[in-house]
Amino acid sequence: MKRFGLVLAVALGLYWLSLSGYYDNVMILTLGVISIFLVLGLCARMKILDEETVPYLNIPKSLAYYTWLFKEIVKANVQVVRAVLSPDLEVSPTMVKIPSTPKSDIGKTMFANSITLTPGTVSVVMSEDEILVHALLEEMSAAEDFAKMAEQSAWAVGELDLPKVEGEP
Repeated sequence: MKRFGLVLAVALGLYWLSLSGYYDNVMILTLGVISIFLVLGLCARMKILDEETVPYLNIPKSLAYYTWLFKEIVKANVQVVRAVLSPDLEVSPTMVKIPSTPKSDIGKTMFANSITLTPGTVSVVMSEDEILVHALLEEMSAAEDFAKMAEQSAWAVGELDLPKVEGEP
């Protein structure tokens, strides 16, 4: 718990300094330190100082995941633009239930948000072990595409160890 508190304090301090821009005003710096300790105290009192509250320990995995997700977003954008701009408007809305590989709350949330961030798909309902997804195009509802995203989400939050594949995070 002390490790998470220390990481959170450093992260909040750096974030506060980068946003405030005050490095020489003692009063404002003191108020910033007090606010950080107030947040740490509230987190400790609520007993939420854990790896879900302080995800900064997985920064390299998160950056790799967001790089992979950005590529998927670009590919989906191209697919949606092609379908919408085609003369016969090839839109085929589909609802599909996708099994959720991540088991932690933060993993499930990351997976559902990643689905919604991808153009043409929206997470509609999230249950314990699956997510109901609305896809704009039928070809965007392939279970194997979502399975890859679920594995990547679970890997990014530390739930799963993926074998290293050439050219992927």
